Amino acid sequence: METVIIILAGVLVTVATYLILSKGILRVILGTAILSHAAHLLLMTMGGLKRGGVPVIGEGNGTYTDALPQALILTSIVISFAVTAFLLVLAYRTYQETQVARGLKDE
Repeated sequence: METVIIILAGVLVTVATYLILSKGILRVILGTAILSHAAHLLLMTMGGLKRGGVPVIGEGNGTYTDALPQALILTSIVISFAVTAFLLVLAYRTYQETQVARGLKDE
């Protein structure tokens, strides 16, 4: 199953690269969003499925689950949301300014 997810992440990276290299600004924004999803899948797959207890001192359980992959994915989700929001606002402002510069819109 991990191999299928890694192949899917590779396909998403390929599609994202194609979209980022295109001329349209919305395609570039969509490409960055897809690239971030590919990074989430890759981090999740690299973390693996580990079963065990919570790493708390004093517990008698011998196997523990590593919380680092979940923390990295959560951080990646927050950063990708912020970057996507910033790029959408930047694209909107660019659209507004270019319409004013062409004289198509009155302000």
